[in-house]
Formats: sequence, structure tokens, C-alpha cells
Amino acid sequence: MADKGTMSGGDTVDAKSSTVYEGSQKQLAGNTHTVDAVPDQYMKYNMNYEHTGMCVIFNNKNFHPKTGMDKRNGTDVDAGNLVKTFQKLGFQVVVHNDQTCNEMVEKLKNAAKRDHSQMASFVCIFLSHGDDGLLYGTDGAQEIKELTSIFKGDQCRTLVGKPKLFFIQACRGNEFDAGVETDSIAEEKSTPLKKIPIEADFLYAYSTAPDAARSGYYSWRNTGNGSWFIQSLCHVLDRYGKELEIMQMLTRVNHKVALEFESCTTSLACNEKKQIPCIISMLTKELYFCH
Repeated sequence: MADKGTMSGGDTVDAKSSTVYEGSQKQLAGNTHTVDAVPDQYMKYNMNYEHTGMCVIFNNKNFHPKTGMDKRNGTDVDAGNLVKTFQKLGFQVVVHNDQTCNEMVEKLKNAAKRDHSQMASFVCIFLSHGDDGLLYGTDGAQEIKELTSIFKGDQCRTLVGKPKLFFIQACRGNEFDAGVETDSIAEEKSTPLKKIPIEADFLYAYSTAPDAARSGYYSWRNTGNGSWFIQSLCHVLDRYGKELEIMQMLTRVNHKVALEFESCTTSLACNEKKQIPCIISMLTKELYFCH
């Protein structure tokens, strides 16, 4: 038999407790709107602001011995390429080198307190060591969600309804992706809402994928050319940054990392390994870095 919420037409949540009110769906402005009813211009983020946005880059290279983390040679190449790429897209870029966990939190809190009313978007990029759900400051590990949650809609009001992009170049565990042989790979609004979810308009682009069965995967970095992910991200943004939509570009980044890179090391255990980035999107509109 259908549950009470289904039979009554009310809304409830998939939770252990039944304390959440099962009421009728609230219809804003007396109407419900489907995607098909929304004109195309309302399905694109408005980029017609004075500035494209602020881009904050955390470039962690040297770590305290107590962390057990090695020096991240090659990360300065990534940081330099990112500065050029995002400046080209019109962002105001700020780089913070070798930050402790508390320093990262404080700098992000200060960024969230800024007036972003004339900014179309916000970008934050982490270049560091990592683990499943964790990112390393120079003195230890910090939960990624504690860093990104600073920009939720209830905490950073001037970025509400605007895209907030987080690019994370870090390992997500200690698994290798050995890859698999393949025979062939094809070449390739109307009425404004009074409320939006506080988690809306975020996008997270991780350099490597999680692994639900075990820990996540390693993320590869070349000491001379920089990380595979950031190399690919900058290449795609430089070429298509003012032409394609963000998900189209990140799909091309995935394609480039997956097919054009393979580890080459003197260690047999680490040789001929692969990598695939991971995109998690809560964006509610299409994002083009142009007016």
C-alpha cells in the first residue's frame, strides 16, 4: 500500500524520523513551472556584471614533516597556468601559497564577506594533497565541505543565485586506476523565486574519481608540466572558454585526461596508470563565460 504522503499528495523526506511535516506542495505565485515553460534566456546565468568574478587559488607545495606529505613539485606550474587562464576569462585572481588549514578557512571567510554584487561568479581552486573528503593544508587535513560551505547561500548573500565553482587538484585516496584495454573509442523566467536551496549553484570538479567500494584514487602530477587535470583544464578553457558551456568544457577535460595521459614511472607498481576527473554539479542554469 502506498504511504500516507503518496496517497495524500503531500511532501515528505526519506529520513528515519517522521517528524517532518507532510504538507501539500507549496506553489510559488500560484503556479508550477516546468523546464519546458522557461524561456531560454532564463536558463543561462547572467554574466552581464562589471566583473566576471573572483578566483582564489590555494597553492600548497611544502608541508610540515608531521603530516608525512611530500613536497608537491610541479604545482607552481599549475598555479601559473591557472592565473593566466582565469585572467584571460576576466577573473580577478588571487594566489595564496603554502597555507595552513586555519589560514585557508580564514581567507575563504574573508572572500565570502566581500561584496560580490558586481561579480557574475566565484571560483576557488585547491592545489594540494588530499584524501577521501579531505584536503591538506601545510599543517594537516581539513574537510573539503568545511571549506566550500562558507559560500552557501545563507552565508554569502551577494553570491546567491550565482555560480560558485570549486576545482580540486588532490588525491581522493590511495587506489590506482589501471585502466582497461579497448578495441576502439569513437572520436569524436518568468516569475522570480523567493527561495532557492542554499546548496544550489555549486559545481565541484575533482581531479580524480571516488571509489565507493574502497578509498578514492590517486591524482597524477608531472613535476615538470604540472598535474594532468590542471594541464587539461587550462588547455580547454584557453581554447573554448568563451565559446562552450561549462559542462561541455569539463566533459572535454575528462576526455583529455582519460585518453591522453598515462603514468610513466620507474616503479612497476605505479607505471601505466590512468585517471578520470569527476564533476559534481548543482548548477541550475547553463554557464557561459561571456555576456
